[in-house]
Amino acid sequence: MSTKKPDPASVLTHALASIPVTFRSRLIKAYIDLKKNALESRHDAAGMAAGKLCEIVLRLLQNRIHGAHTPFGQQIANFPGECRKLIEAQKTSGNDAERIVLPRALVFMYTMRNKRGIGHVGGDVDANSIDIATMARTADWIVCELIRIHHGLSLEEDQDIVDGLAVRQVPIVWEVAGKKRVLKQDMQAKDQALLLLYMCAESAVLVEDLCEWIEYSNLAVFKQRVIKPMHKQRLLEFDMETETITLSPIGAMYTEENLLESI
Repeated sequence: MSTKKPDPASVLTHALASIPVTFRSRLIKAYIDLKKNALESRHDAAGMAAGKLCEIVLRLLQNRIHGAHTPFGQQIANFPGECRKLIEAQKTSGNDAERIVLPRALVFMYTMRNKRGIGHVGGDVDANSIDIATMARTADWIVCELIRIHHGLSLEEDQDIVDGLAVRQVPIVWEVAGKKRVLKQDMQAKDQALLLLYMCAESAVLVEDLCEWIEYSNLAVFKQRVIKPMHKQRLLEFDMETETITLSPIGAMYTEENLLESI
């Protein structure tokens, strides 16, 4: 008997079928992007997806409450102000969840995205990991609430979908005590290096750090046998002057097609 898990996009498409497709398709993509990037510790990409999700859900709520929405492609100049308009709308305009509760959740997530240094240089504390985890869980709640409102099945079936979305996933790369560890066992040093670099695609990585994360026994041998051959293959760029490594577009494509897909 097959134990393959259903595709999340298909499950969400069915669960949110009553939402117009112009909102639904964008919402599902942004949510899955947020969850995927949060799981892979790609903080900037997760933050971008969180912002998109907030703007999509806001437009959906505007359409539900006001009967019209800010057009896609047009910037929302004052996001909290638009949420406030929903909260202050007449009670007959919609249910309390769409009019009051969801807009407040959106303001919280949007504010965290913009004010906590995600995607920005500087800041006293690197709070990206816990902030992204919080945004991902808030996104879970927002999507679950939309399913509760829009789903046409029984409460028991709705609850099964909500519970399925809330299941905790094991990350591919685990951050602990300032280090990164690949949790998939028996992965070769080359593939571990590419996977770790993929998770750090927004910045260069010191070769010494990469060697330590993989727990390779000898730094000189690691450079000679693992890093330099991949440099020649253009999978990565090894700057011998600064001792830093940057994943190349070819390396990113290889990682996506050969490592992430298999995991």
